[in-house]
Amino acid sequence: MGLTYEWKLTGLKKQSSINLEDAVVGTSWKVIGTDADGNQGSFTGATPFSISTINTGSFTAYSELTEVQVLDWVKNHVSGSSVSTNYWGHINEVIEREINGKKWVKVEISETDLPWSPTSGSVTPSVPEVAPI
Repeated sequence: MGLTYEWKLTGLKKQSSINLEDAVVGTSWKVIGTDADGNQGSFTGATPFSISTINTGSFTAYSELTEVQVLDWVKNHVSGSSVSTNYWGHINEVIEREINGKKWVKVEISETDLPWSPTSGSVTPSVPEVAPI
């Protein structure tokens, strides 16, 4: 199933240390997958980052961050080459399951609504004659 994806940040957590001020140490996000027919499914996640692993040489001040930059961190984390953090397959599976659940809805049919049932809408039920008095 070919999907297009839309990512959104829904929240951030920041922390300061001796060397860094207002470093992003957590993100909340949502990704929405849409199939060719316009059906959508979503996955909501949270990605933590450790302040101790932030490269102070390439640090971007909080006030200068962009949504694209932070989403790139998240995408690299959840779908990157690190086996320990890559769970893109799971994310995509959840989205596809939600889409398929919308496309292929199960309908429970009761006994009285079966096509051969006399009370079903497909068969006109017979009306018993009233005996004359």
